[in-house]
Amino acid sequence: MAEQNQQAKVQEQSGMILALAYYAIAGCAVFGISILIADSIVPEHDWIADTISDLGAGKYEFVVDIGLYAYAASLISIALLCAHVHLGGTYWSVGTVGFALLGLIVFLVGARNEYGDSDSEGVVIHIYLVYALGVLMTVLPLALAGGAARAAAIYQKLLLGYAVLWTVSAPFFFFMPDSVDGIYERYLGLISVATVITLAWMFISRERSRSAPSSN
Repeated sequence: MAEQNQQAKVQEQSGMILALAYYAIAGCAVFGISILIADSIVPEHDWIADTISDLGAGKYEFVVDIGLYAYAASLISIALLCAHVHLGGTYWSVGTVGFALLGLIVFLVGARNEYGDSDSEGVVIHIYLVYALGVLMTVLPLALAGGAARAAAIYQKLLLGYAVLWTVSAPFFFFMPDSVDGIYERYLGLISVATVITLAWMFISRERSRSAPSSN
C-alpha cells in the first residue's frame, strides 16, 4: 500500500537539458550563417537596404528558410527547457507556452513564403505573424525574468534589458526608410537571438553547477 501511495519520482535529465540548450545556440548560429550565405549569393542584394524577408523569396529562398526552421527549433527547444526545468510560477508558465508559440510563428513565416514577393493570393498572414512576434518578444523575456533570477541575478537583468531594448526599438522598424530598414531588421534579430542564447546558456550553466561534485 505504501508503494502504491508513493508519488512518482521527478528528476531533471541532465543529458536532455544540455542537448536542448546546445541545440538552441546552434540553431541561432545556423540562422545567422544562412543569412550571410544568402546575402552573398542573392543577386543585387543590399543587406543595409534590403530586409531578411527579401532574401526569403525567389530562387534562393530555401537558404533563408533553412535558417528560419533551425531558429524555430531553437525557440521550441527553449520552451521544452522551460517546461522541464520550471523555475517560476504562472509567469514562467506563460513564457514557456509563449516560446513554443513563437517557434510556430517563425516556422510559419518560412513555410508560408509570403514575404518579399508582394504575394496577394489567398489569405496573406505575414504581417499578422510579424505583429505577434513583436508582442511576444516583449512579453516573453519579462515573463521569464523572475524565474531566471533563481539561476543567477545576471540572467534576470539581461532578460529585462532585452525586453526594454526590444520594446523601445521594434516599433521604429515600421517607420524606417527603405534605404536602412535591412540593417535595422538585423539589429532587431540580434536582440531576439541574444535572448535565446542567454536562456540557453543559463540552463547550461545551471546544469553544470548542479552536476559539479560537492567540495565537501
